[in-house]
Amino acid sequence: MSATQDQTLRARHLVTASQLAGELAGARAPVLLDVRFAPDRPDEGPAEYRNGHLPGALYVDLQADLASQPVPSAHTGRRPLPRLADLQATLRRLGLNSPDQPVVLYDDRKSSSAARGWWVLRWAGLTNVRVLDGALSAWTRAGLPLTTEVSQPAPGSVVLTGDALPQLDANGAAALARRGVLVDARDEASYSGSTGDARSGHIPGAINLPTTDNLASDGTFLDPAALRSRFERAGLVPRANIGIYCGSGVAATHELVALASIGVDAALFVGSWSAWSADPERPVATGIEQG
Repeated sequence: MSATQDQTLRARHLVTASQLAGELAGARAPVLLDVRFAPDRPDEGPAEYRNGHLPGALYVDLQADLASQPVPSAHTGRRPLPRLADLQATLRRLGLNSPDQPVVLYDDRKSSSAARGWWVLRWAGLTNVRVLDGALSAWTRAGLPLTTEVSQPAPGSVVLTGDALPQLDANGAAALARRGVLVDARDEASYSGSTGDARSGHIPGAINLPTTDNLASDGTFLDPAALRSRFERAGLVPRANIGIYCGSGVAATHELVALASIGVDAALFVGSWSAWSADPERPVATGIEQG
C-alpha cells in the first residue's frame, strides 16, 4: 500500500489537531464529543469538561450514554452496548441529523474512551466518525484554545439502524480462539493472571497485544507502517478472522481503531473479560500464549 493510500485510510478514522481546527472553522464543522472518563473516578468527567474543553464540544458520558446499565451478568459483562433507542435519543439531543454527519471524539486518556464512542457510534450506523489523534493533549500541545462555554445545539433527527459492526459473544470468542485470532488487549499482567485477582487470566487460546503499544511516545497512534508490522507479526491481516476483547469492552475498541486505520477488520467481544470471568463454567488460562 502506498503512503498516500495509507494516509487516506488513516484519515477515515483519525484526525490530527491541526486538521480538526481547520474543519471546525469550515462550513461543515463536525459534531465534537468530549468523552473524558476515568474508571477509578467516573464522576470527574463532567467537571473536567466544564473546566475546559474544545470549542463547541459536547460532553458524552461513557457509562450513561455509551453503555447500558443492567445487572452485571455473564451474558452482558460490565459495560454492554446501550439500547439503540436510548443512543438515538442521546445523539438527537446532541444535534445529529443524519448518519453521514461528521463526528469527532476525544478524551484525555490516550483515546480509549473516545475509541469506545467511535465503535459504538459506528455500530449504531453512523458512517463518518473519527478520533482526535493524540487526544486532548495533542490539541493543547498545538497551542489551540479551550473554552468553558457550553453549546446548546438544536435537537437533531438522526435515525440509527444498529448492528453495522461485527461483535462476538462468549461462545463466539471461544470458537475464534481456536480457528482464528483472538486478541486480549489488556496489559500483560492482567492477561497472564499475575495480578493475583480471583479469576484473573485470559480466554484459552487468546494472544496478548496491549493497546498501549498502539501509541507513540506523544500519545498519537503509530504510523501505518509500524502498526501494520506490529499486527502482521501476530497474524492480524486483512481478511483474517479476528476478534478483540479487554476487561469490559473499552480498551479493545482502541485496538479496533488502530486496525481500522490500516484496513484490517475485526469483531468486538463487547462483554469481554468481565462477562467471561463471571461464568464459573468458563475455563481460564494463565501465562503467555504465542497464538
